[in-house]
Amino acid sequence: MKHRHLIELMMVWVWAASVAAEPIALHPDNGHYLVWRGKPVVLITSGEHYGAVLNSDFDYVRYLKTLQAEGMMLTRTFTGAYCEPPGAFNIVNNTLAPAKERLICPWARSDTPGYANGGNKFDLTRWDERYFQRLRDFVATAARHDVIVELVLFCPFYKDDMWHLSPMNARNNVNGIGDVGREEVYTLRNAALQGVQDTMARKIVTELKDFDNLYYEICNEPYFGGVTLDWQAHIAGVIVETEKALGVRHLIAQNIANKTQTITNPDPRVSIFNFHYAKPPTAVTDNYGLNRVIGDDETGFAGSADEPYRIEAWNFILAGGGIFNHLDYSFQVGHEDGRGTIKAPGGGGPTFREQMRILKRFIHGFNFVAMRPDRSVVVGGLPEKASAYALARTGRAYAIYASGCDGPVDLVVSLPPGSWRAVWVDTKSGQTTAERFTHDGGGKTLRSPTFKTDIALQIRRPARRAAARSGGTGG
Repeated sequence: MKHRHLIELMMVWVWAASVAAEPIALHPDNGHYLVWRGKPVVLITSGEHYGAVLNSDFDYVRYLKTLQAEGMMLTRTFTGAYCEPPGAFNIVNNTLAPAKERLICPWARSDTPGYANGGNKFDLTRWDERYFQRLRDFVATAARHDVIVELVLFCPFYKDDMWHLSPMNARNNVNGIGDVGREEVYTLRNAALQGVQDTMARKIVTELKDFDNLYYEICNEPYFGGVTLDWQAHIAGVIVETEKALGVRHLIAQNIANKTQTITNPDPRVSIFNFHYAKPPTAVTDNYGLNRVIGDDETGFAGSADEPYRIEAWNFILAGGGIFNHLDYSFQVGHEDGRGTIKAPGGGGPTFREQMRILKRFIHGFNFVAMRPDRSVVVGGLPEKASAYALARTGRAYAIYASGCDGPVDLVVSLPPGSWRAVWVDTKSGQTTAERFTHDGGGKTLRSPTFKTDIALQIRRPARRAAARSGGTGG
């Protein structure tokens, strides 16, 4: 009895640690950013390939500890309604491709053999409580390690071999549900299948109602596989109605497009609009007027080197984006510390994650909630093929990122008159070079240190002594 009492106390402590604050929300002063546990945040991460919960072999505790130790703030994971066969998208050691009999998902196994990847078929009328224990513990562990979870409820079936692995496919369940083609799954045209999806969404939302480090994405890449807008709106409604009855509210994200697309009729229930491969970051500028968070939550297909993804991240955040999630293939089963050998159409690894940590420190060093995109700040000094993005709090602080050239460069920035402090930041090492100057107003030429490919620049009014004593940054 004594040991049981201690275990119960520990469970209460874990639960209490995860519900210490309201769920992550839009910042009330600037809807392009988020607020979590009382602080404004820009979510920047380099995380694994979405199988942390559904792959029974993946050690998510070690993974989340690694994210925290390396300063990453977000993980994106799938529920188990979708998984991939080995070799999909030319990914070796794919966490979304569990080994034989190692898929764990919301639905319980039946007594009937015949699941496509080993073991018994699924019963879509019964839950697998082991799965929900794993899901809750994953989110609770992430909370203790200061990591936000983007939980992706559904994903389209890009090819038949992916649909052939889904528990929702009639060949994999004992209920005879899901005897449809892969492009009919997310369309509202099959009442029985829709009922399974609605019930799953309600169950997950109910199980996770008490966590503050969580938001939901309706569907990954719904512009493939026949996913309809009506179906997405329906699932958003299921989430909202379920949470209304529970007395909670988590943010809902919608994946809009690869690269960019102008959103013309936004769902008012959606607070985060996600894009993939969003370079150049026109997805932000095209949709900035919505006053909602714009995210770039998947990268890839640009080689395995750090450079293209680092540039994508900096450009997106300095254009006004609020979320950047790099798809990091160095996280694998057996390499949950993110040091696995990458054989996939993307990059990642400890060096890249350190570069993302530099970006995180840079943007969080400003009062970014008070800033707005302003590319007119840079008025000269860059070669023709180079580019610069900037956030500005006019007259107070400027965050600038230049890429596409080597330095030194003589960057010309437009500043009001007064005293200023400029700090150049090496985006690869974090090394800084600072100078103070007094300016009469107009164009000011600032010579950078030597750099290769890209560099960042902070310009601020020098902090007043009183602000310095109270911890103010002047930004």
